[in-house]
Amino acid sequence: MIFRRYAGLAFLACSTLTPACGRTLSGDWRGALSLPQGATLPLVLHMKEKGVGWSASLDSPTQGAFGLAVQDVTLDGKALTLTLPTLGARYVGQVDEHDNSLEGTWYQGTSHLPLTLTQSAPAPPPIMSRPQIPHPPFPYRSEEVAFDNPAGPAHLTGTLTLPAGKGPFPAVLLITGSGLQDRDETIFGHKPFLVWADTLTRRGVAVLRVDDRQKGGSTGPVSTATTQDFAYDTEAGLTYLRHRKDIDPHRIGLMGHSEGGIIAPMIAAQDRKVAFIVLLAGPATKGRQIILAQQDHAARLQGNSDAAIAASDAAYNGLMDTLSPDQSRAEADKAAQAFWARQHPDSPALPPQLKVLTSPWMRFYDRYDPAPALAKTTCPVLAVIGEKDRQVPPDQTLPALKAALARNSHATIRELPSLNHLFQQADTGDVAEYARIDEDIDPLALAVVSDWIVKQTTR
Repeated sequence: MIFRRYAGLAFLACSTLTPACGRTLSGDWRGALSLPQGATLPLVLHMKEKGVGWSASLDSPTQGAFGLAVQDVTLDGKALTLTLPTLGARYVGQVDEHDNSLEGTWYQGTSHLPLTLTQSAPAPPPIMSRPQIPHPPFPYRSEEVAFDNPAGPAHLTGTLTLPAGKGPFPAVLLITGSGLQDRDETIFGHKPFLVWADTLTRRGVAVLRVDDRQKGGSTGPVSTATTQDFAYDTEAGLTYLRHRKDIDPHRIGLMGHSEGGIIAPMIAAQDRKVAFIVLLAGPATKGRQIILAQQDHAARLQGNSDAAIAASDAAYNGLMDTLSPDQSRAEADKAAQAFWARQHPDSPALPPQLKVLTSPWMRFYDRYDPAPALAKTTCPVLAVIGEKDRQVPPDQTLPALKAALARNSHATIRELPSLNHLFQQADTGDVAEYARIDEDIDPLALAVVSDWIVKQTTR
């Protein structure tokens, strides 16, 4: 399974390409990785012009994985480089304008495989069954909204759904998971935030869901942004809601999924006006522990020995220990390169796929411990996690949540049986299942969370 490493860290960003390649690169590119024992893995790269730059995404149709985000798209002469931190992967290819092909190498983990991509006509989008996605007419109002975070600087766009009537209404601000997500937190055809908004608004709670930076109509720097920066964007959303006459400023809560579950207590620990927070698979340990757990799980599925996994973990820890959130990107790159050269004198150049580890976001996430903020949170807290979550593992997270929230008498922690990271009924909980699952959110999860929020907001 190629697409397991760092599963759940989804990003999308753009960078400027030279205009000369605009017409050549725009469109769909198809190729296949040659795997051991004669197997192949077809891939489809989508290149799209966006303003003065470009965005890109990747499909792995046989794995049911569509729209895997490319963070960085760069062109140096005819050398095209695509960085996919979601997968811990990078593709480096040469553009051949004569036969519309890309000849290059796919790097992931310790592997590197040749990959030739050829431009082709776009294929029709995959048909996915998503019966929970709501459709009009709705018994509530939807309003397109926008607000600014001057500190970003970021301009954020989103949708506010309001129950019928005059209000003022209680409200929930939804916070997306890691990476750049649209306001619906769209992933593999699922739109969980749209489903959450519909469910809660039908029960009398206004819901604001927002496009992350560089998604939808939102803007703001991405390459230098960390979880703390995205928390400032969320605070700007809180300020916006508090100034609306149809929203009750004393009944506004935060609900964050995955990384959003880190951001919610970051804010609530400092802002006592936050009425409540909901953590959907919110981490309670340092980012490094989560990433190592993800890597170890993927390695075991691939048949690696305990000794090999321990060696890989030691190498990862050694590299990350040389980095810190306080370093500039140049300093972090230099430190990572020096560590790699000491460990691999025969091949001293830092592999391209490891350069994602020096990004400001990764260095912050690696060291940040959510526990102190959780311990300082005094408002009501609901923390839910799926029994089969493979991205924020419950065996690691539940004890940490219980310890951090031990002094909060208004905290509730629930493990929901058979659910994955997206709160869907799952067989294994692995990311590979997401696209094949029809439901967006399990009815039990919807009921547990919405019942709790209604209870907190009912006067």
